[in-house]
Amino acid sequence: MIALSEVTVDLAGLVGGKAVGLGELIRQGERVPDGFCVTTEAHRLGVIPETEIVDAYQRLGAGPVAVRSSATAEDLPEASFAGQYDTVLDVTGATDLIAAIARCWGSLHGDRATAYRDARDVDGGTVRMAVIVQRMVTAEVAGVLFTANPVTGCRTEMVVDAAPGPGPAVVDGTGAVDHYVLDGPDQQGQGCLTAARLAELWDTGQRLQDRFGCPQDVEWAYDRQGVRWLLQSRPITTLFPLPPATGGPLPRVYLEFGHVQGMRQPVTPMGMSTLKSLVAAMLAPLGVRAEIVDIGGRLYGDLTDMAVSRAGRRQLVRLLAVDFGPRAQAVMRHVLTDPRFAPRRAAEDRARAAGAAPLRTAVRAVTGIVGTLVRPDAARIRLFDAVERLRLDAVAPVGLTTAAERLRFVRAQEADESPDDLVWPIAAGMLAAALPAHLLKGVAGPGEIHAVMGGMPHNVTIEMNLALWQLARRADEHRQLLLDTPPDDLAERYLRGTLPEIGLAAFLDTYGHRGVAEVDLGVPRWDEDPAPVFAMIANYLRVTDPEQAPDRRFDRAAAIAEETLRELVTRARRRRPVRGRIAGFLLRRARSLAGLREAGKFAGLYQLREMRRQLLLVGADLTGAGLLDQPDDVMFLTLDEVHGAVHRDEDHRATVVVRRAVHRRELARRHVPVALLSDGTDVEAVLPAPPTEGALTGVGAAAGRVTGPARVVHDPGTAHVEPGEILVTATTDPGWTPLFLTAGALVSETGAVMAHGPTVAREYGIPAVICVPGATRRISTGQIVTVDGAAGTVTVE
Repeated sequence: MIALSEVTVDLAGLVGGKAVGLGELIRQGERVPDGFCVTTEAHRLGVIPETEIVDAYQRLGAGPVAVRSSATAEDLPEASFAGQYDTVLDVTGATDLIAAIARCWGSLHGDRATAYRDARDVDGGTVRMAVIVQRMVTAEVAGVLFTANPVTGCRTEMVVDAAPGPGPAVVDGTGAVDHYVLDGPDQQGQGCLTAARLAELWDTGQRLQDRFGCPQDVEWAYDRQGVRWLLQSRPITTLFPLPPATGGPLPRVYLEFGHVQGMRQPVTPMGMSTLKSLVAAMLAPLGVRAEIVDIGGRLYGDLTDMAVSRAGRRQLVRLLAVDFGPRAQAVMRHVLTDPRFAPRRAAEDRARAAGAAPLRTAVRAVTGIVGTLVRPDAARIRLFDAVERLRLDAVAPVGLTTAAERLRFVRAQEADESPDDLVWPIAAGMLAAALPAHLLKGVAGPGEIHAVMGGMPHNVTIEMNLALWQLARRADEHRQLLLDTPPDDLAERYLRGTLPEIGLAAFLDTYGHRGVAEVDLGVPRWDEDPAPVFAMIANYLRVTDPEQAPDRRFDRAAAIAEETLRELVTRARRRRPVRGRIAGFLLRRARSLAGLREAGKFAGLYQLREMRRQLLLVGADLTGAGLLDQPDDVMFLTLDEVHGAVHRDEDHRATVVVRRAVHRRELARRHVPVALLSDGTDVEAVLPAPPTEGALTGVGAAAGRVTGPARVVHDPGTAHVEPGEILVTATTDPGWTPLFLTAGALVSETGAVMAHGPTVAREYGIPAVICVPGATRRISTGQIVTVDGAAGTVTVE
């Protein structure tokens, strides 16, 4: 037995997370009911020490007590385990007390606790259960205080839920509660809490948050004498991290940029340092000025200066249509109506100072785009010549032998502005694809425009997927081996040279520099780890209907596109002669050029692969020197930190351990805000919810209507997608697109109509609905869903 007043953080292994939290509250002078803890050692031995427990119970007064679980995996910063283990209230008498302790022990391996641990990759075999016994508080009113708004993320608000009587009515959701959102200590009292008690709770929350250094989830109760007791305080585990402090008095707004590249997962520290300059260079030709910020390992752009500049405001929402999509446009429209983001003179001055460079870029853009539209074939040849030059230039020079030389090579690979031969043909194709929808309003619907974009030639990602399909067909004689063997085992055998020849080496020679989340320098490429490629081959081998063969689907989409284009141009010229001719010209140019949009990223990945190769060699040297534990630890450092290790023998192993833990925690996060304010507010969470009338509503990005079973996928490298299943995902990048060849339709939570995923979906002729909030949470694998790409709806049967 250990008294709660004697519990310290170094006893966590004996008393569990909840007891540690209560012990800390007591040491901080907070009012906590007296009690003691039955340690994990008793649980390990499997014997309840009844005599000791009864003696301790008698010392408490032998009255009603609360018996509460306190597992070693509980009330953690990354996992609260709220409600996963049992608590028994109003226990009276030694017999019932022993039974309640046994019940808490048994809840450790209950179904809900096991499922919770499995979802968070917590090894149940390492968890032990302590049990807290505390005097019961006879509560007049009880509830929960969140020191930050858990719904919106706002750190300047607190939220209180309260109900008369003991706390379970609130924490278990079994009864009606009074709900309060506090923005300061001075509140109007109503319901079961007076103004004075609301003020006391605000002050308590502020004090606990300051002491523990993070927002807190606090359970409290007022007894019948009006005394406030604290029953628990633990970190709020669901909040998205705050943007870095800027020190200014006015709020700032940050837009999530990673989904433009199909990335919602956290970026490694090394990848982040590269991506900041890469994304800034990518946005410059679009006239978007933004500082790239790391928030929760994700790429966010600080758009405050554009939002508060009169010139920036006029173009901001329109610019976001190209790659960011309607969800980003909706949140920025909301931000622009917020009086805190009214135009500011300082922003106008900064915009004027930066005006000359965008003007020069505009002149180059007009010249490059018009030249491409006039001579598309010549522009396309120049583009692929530029891609080949970038491939050759990416190779490290011969003779790099030391870690210092390799690091110097990596640091020299700054994100240069892409060559005009690469940029403007891509921009021309995107423009040609985007403008006809405006020119043909009232003449053609979005579904027809999308159909014209099907089966698009000259797309390196489509060519990659079709090459993989042909590889799968040639590998049919090894069908059972490839279907029955886990992808990781196949990859290991391939790298050892013990796998039958299926033509994979030739495929990886061309496409091995790619991968899922491939713009992150810290992520393995396919030529390092081909396991995802084997998973895709297995999906292709499951296609047995010849009409569903990807090459036939692509050819059908191309034929439909050409037929739709001819019919559409004829109709448009008849009804609107001038607009019809312009739209017809642009649509033909789009079919010649829009497929090129993948080429820029494809080319840039050559440089990233070489940088990664050299950094892994540096990591191997540092591992040999005892400064890292393994070579890829280097991806959890910054270039400056690697420089310190190489030149000053700085040991960063402890830093890597912490960052890997944070990265694993962020990998499990399913919701990433589209936009954040500097106070932590998830802007989308404060928008009014649109009516859905039974269907999930998004944006139609590829025409067609398909009904089939859903397949929710979080990792394409291990996905098993049967032919005809509806692929439901948070986001997509080119590494996902081989799954489209077997999927019946695509549903995603993010994206833009011209982004990678929808573009490829149109080219394969499958319906796509994007920007469906919470799709991966609201749809379950196996549910029958109907995807209507024209209406932009997903209906769960």
